Amino acid sequence: MSPEMANLFGFTGMACIIGAYAYITWHAQPNPFIQHGVNLLGACLLTVSLLVNLNPASLVLEGFWAAIAIWGLAKALVARKRGA
Repeated sequence: MSPEMANLFGFTGMACIIGAYAYITWHAQPNPFIQHGVNLLGACLLTVSLLVNLNPASLVLEGFWAAIAIWGLAKALVARKRGA
């Protein structure tokens, strides 16, 4: 993958994470599947970028960001099953 394509992935991932943050700020009761799903997508896209343009500290940050998003999605699934 070219550095330019990796940057496109990175900027798209950044937009996802910023969009998810804006979403939870603007909505009184945000949908956790949207919030955590978009955060996970953003972390994955940024990880692709960081694997081409290596930045170890940011790569670790995205790993934690993705893990927290997965945890949030799992909690939302459990809550949905309990409510159904």
